[in-house]
Amino acid sequence: MEQIKIGTIVQGGKYKQQLSEFVKYGFETFQLNWHMELNNADLEKIAQDCKEILADSGKKITTLGLYCNPLTNQSHYENLKYVIDSAALFGATTVGTFAGALEGEPVEASIPRFKEVFSELAKRAADKGLNLVIENCPMGGSWKKATCNIGFNPRAWDMMFEAVPDKNFGLEWEPTHQMVQLIDPLPQLKQYKSRILHIHGKDATIDREAISRMGILGEKPFVYHRFPGFGDNNWRDIFFWLYMNGYEGDICIEGFHDPVYRKDWEMTGQLHALEYLKFCRGGDFTPAQL
Repeated sequence: MEQIKIGTIVQGGKYKQQLSEFVKYGFETFQLNWHMELNNADLEKIAQDCKEILADSGKKITTLGLYCNPLTNQSHYENLKYVIDSAALFGATTVGTFAGALEGEPVEASIPRFKEVFSELAKRAADKGLNLVIENCPMGGSWKKATCNIGFNPRAWDMMFEAVPDKNFGLEWEPTHQMVQLIDPLPQLKQYKSRILHIHGKDATIDREAISRMGILGEKPFVYHRFPGFGDNNWRDIFFWLYMNGYEGDICIEGFHDPVYRKDWEMTGQLHALEYLKFCRGGDFTPAQL
């Protein structure tokens, strides 16, 4: 059994500053992310810079992410291909993105275009030995009016995997994005075990009292994105099912969301999440001499 490694996400536009700081601590892996645009990023240069920062630390970048809408934006589509083609420069084995959408249309309206685009992208990734994964974030959309990612709901996942059955195509699963839909995330670890190919380490606190008084469409929020260890999930249960499923990837903490551990407290939250997740996985591996 391969022990699941715990890493964190580095924002692509701040990679030098953030990676140089994170590498000082006990994070075991890293994910390098961009949101919507690469902003003319030179991935070959960035890969070389990252190798110099990581040096002989023994830590590595496992995943690149460009979260965009490749179904309707040609620039996003071309940039996503560029990220896939460049992943090997970083030593990454996974590329994360959004499933895209025909914005403002129902989820099912996007499926024909999704099949056309992601059949090609999944094959492109497979040819390079990569997994291509969809983060399950609603991005403010709904079933009837999607924004830039139809891959937020289990019914959509079923449609997506029917359209693109490639085994290297799956989910970048995160419990928070199900909790904001009031979906219990834990059963998904069993139902979609062969499709969960990467994981984001983020949790949520649901304010049940606010829901009982004001519902989910009121003025006040009913759910807060949190670091693991501060939210509602018991990550020991999550690790149990990941290990039972044979998951051998990593979990990358997604910071910069917690309403309490933010700004000057960001690193405190990051390190708490790191130690909490290491505890939940069973501590450090110690071989048995029995």
